[in-house]
Amino acid sequence: MLACLVEKELTTPQQYPLTLNALVAACNQTSNRDPVVAYDERTVEQAVVRAKERGLARFIHPSHGRSALRYRHELAEHLGIDRRQLALLAVLMLRGPQTPGELRSRTERMAELDGIGEVEAELSALAGREEPLVLRVGRAPGQKEDRFAHCLALASTSVPAASAPDVVSPEPGGAGAVAEPARAEAPTSDVVEELASLRRELGVLRRELDELRAQLGG
Repeated sequence: MLACLVEKELTTPQQYPLTLNALVAACNQTSNRDPVVAYDERTVEQAVVRAKERGLARFIHPSHGRSALRYRHELAEHLGIDRRQLALLAVLMLRGPQTPGELRSRTERMAELDGIGEVEAELSALAGREEPLVLRVGRAPGQKEDRFAHCLALASTSVPAASAPDVVSPEPGGAGAVAEPARAEAPTSDVVEELASLRRELGVLRRELDELRAQLGG
C-alpha cells in the first residue's frame, strides 16, 4: 500500500494524494506488480490506518472543493531517504527482488538514476545503514547479476506494504560497487521468496477471517 502511494506520487503527482478508491485500484492493478493482488476496500483502509498509527502515512481531509478523504505516505521523511532511494524501495516493494539493471529501467518515470553505477551506489547506501533497507539475495536462474530485495518488514521500522512482498541489501561507505554482506548472515533468495509466500498466505487468512466475522455478525 505504501509503495503504491509512493509510485503515484512520483509518476502522477497531479492525482496525489489518493482517495481510497484510487489507492485500492493502485494496489490491485495488474501491471508493474508481482504478485498481482485483489484487495478489497476494507483491507486497504485497515492497512493505511495502521501505517498512519506508525507515522508512515497521513490523512488529508477534504478541502478546496474536494469531497473525499485522501491519503499520502510519509516514508521518505520517516526513513530519511531521498527521491532516488524512495523510487528504488517502491519498485522493490511492488515487484520483488530485482537486478540493478531491472531497477534502473523500472524507476525511469520516478527518479533520475544515471546508469547502473548510480543505481548500485544508491543500493549500497540503503544496504549500509545501521538498519539496512535493502539486501543482496543472489541471482535468479539464467541471470548474470545479483538481485536486491527490500527488508523493511525485517527492520524495527516495520512497514506494512500491501502490495509488496520482498526484501533489500546493505551498503558500506563508498560510491560504486554494492557491498556484499557476509554470506553466513545474508538471507538467501529462497528465504526471501518464502517470506513473500508467507505474507501472501497471511493476507488471505486475514481476509477469510474478516469475511467469517462478518457472516457471524461480529
